[in-house]
Amino acid sequence: MKELPIDLEIQKEAAKIGMTATLGATVVTSMFMKNKVAKKVHVVAGVAFCGFALWHHMLYQPKNKPKKPISLQKA
Repeated sequence: MKELPIDLEIQKEAAKIGMTATLGATVVTSMFMKNKVAKKVHVVAGVAFCGFALWHHMLYQPKNKPKKPISLQKA
């Protein structure tokens, strides 16, 4: 059975939702940094936010960039 690739627009929306959720968790847990559990959740949510942000950025990059030939010019 062949798997269908997830639509690009759905991936973009999922990345935005992930960024929103993890940023919210980071903000909420920042108020409870003396609590060990909250501090760990804060760090994990911050790392997850960076991952979602990178994924979101990569979704907006063109798939195939045409390569420009390197010309050897003498100055």
